[in-house]
Amino acid sequence: MSEPLYDLVVTGATALTGAPASQTIENAVIAVSQGRFARVEAARPGEAPPPALKTLHLPGRVVTPGLVNVHTHANLSLVRGVAEDLGFAPAYTPGIPQGHMVTPEEAYAIARLGALEALLFGSTLINDTFVHADIVTPAMADIGLRVWSCGRIHDVDFSGVSVGRWDYVDAIGERTLAEAIELAERYDGKSNGRIGVQLAAHAPDTCSTPFLRRIARAAEETGLRVTTHLSQSKIEVARIRERDGKSPPELLDELGLLNDRLTAAHCIHVSDTDIARIGRAGIHVAHIAKGNATGATIAPTHKLRAAGARLALGTDNMHADMVEVMRWALAVGRIQLGAVTPDWQPETVFEMATMAGARAMGLQDEIGSIEIGKRADFVAFDFRQPHLTPAINPLGNLVHVAQGRDVEIVAVDGELMVENGRPTKVDADAIRREAAVAIEALWKRARGN
Repeated sequence: MSEPLYDLVVTGATALTGAPASQTIENAVIAVSQGRFARVEAARPGEAPPPALKTLHLPGRVVTPGLVNVHTHANLSLVRGVAEDLGFAPAYTPGIPQGHMVTPEEAYAIARLGALEALLFGSTLINDTFVHADIVTPAMADIGLRVWSCGRIHDVDFSGVSVGRWDYVDAIGERTLAEAIELAERYDGKSNGRIGVQLAAHAPDTCSTPFLRRIARAAEETGLRVTTHLSQSKIEVARIRERDGKSPPELLDELGLLNDRLTAAHCIHVSDTDIARIGRAGIHVAHIAKGNATGATIAPTHKLRAAGARLALGTDNMHADMVEVMRWALAVGRIQLGAVTPDWQPETVFEMATMAGARAMGLQDEIGSIEIGKRADFVAFDFRQPHLTPAINPLGNLVHVAQGRDVEIVAVDGELMVENGRPTKVDADAIRREAAVAIEALWKRARGN
């Protein structure tokens, strides 16, 4: 019986599959059929590559699963190089462009820039929240990657937050929640399953307690997962303590939101009691290793993991390089311990960036590893470079030395979205120009020009 004609075959590369049974395969053969991995194994001596419509021979490259970024805000590239040095998240910082200032046209242009950056750096899925999600969701998906998106759900009037005014308005909450549910009805599961929605409750302090309860009911009624910021700042913790007499994790637990269908970004300012509560709930923690460290904070990742929390990775604001985030996660984890330990190694953070991210998205059976039957999302890094030579331990090189800029190929469902480091579906230069114009206009308005 003759072998089937595959849609795509990759040969010659070293594969870091992310699968426990076959973590590393040298001189791998990876075959794709109908958007899924159909063959994953080491090449057999003397055997010709299997027949395919397209064959990529990639010696000197390292192929990994697509990286899964469980928490980002593509539009916030607009404040990169500035907000990192202000000490607060952009929504809480006066004097810089705020989400409520962004027009639909500007959101479209800037989100495409953020999605393109993520794709070029090897992310095949981003979980994005910001504004004008009805417009930016399909716009980002058109770049070629998987996009889970939602407008930020809140009932606070954000125009006052950056100057310390906390006004909760029922109409704002009803509008933002209705828009999120409508977005899910319109887009969830569309584009061959490449678009999804999680309910993005912005944060405990930007949602009133009754509104958080309403979001919990909506999640139960719709079956949608929830994403939020949790214990991200001392301001949030103090605000919830004053308003509710509880810590943010205690509040979410009481309201039914602290569970294994929640992805919570940061979890920095947590007590031992909070950590135990988070662990019992089995939530997914979006560890923002670089962004937190830039702001002079570190999440207690070892305590969280030991308690039962599930750690995944996100880039959050201002950049989209998940390879860099793996490196920061490894480093800040070791700094906390004051030692290099067997249970906090490159494979630890690689798993956070791949399979753990897939679990947080509820997609562990579909993506996150290179295994037969899973969707063929993969990335090829070009290791034929001085800074990646020698490759005695390819995974060690990837985490310690590589950059997103070393990505040569990105495939989603076996379709090549990036070749030779350039996108195949869009004009990168045009996207950059259009975003630059939009960002300049926003900064002028923010400065009152």
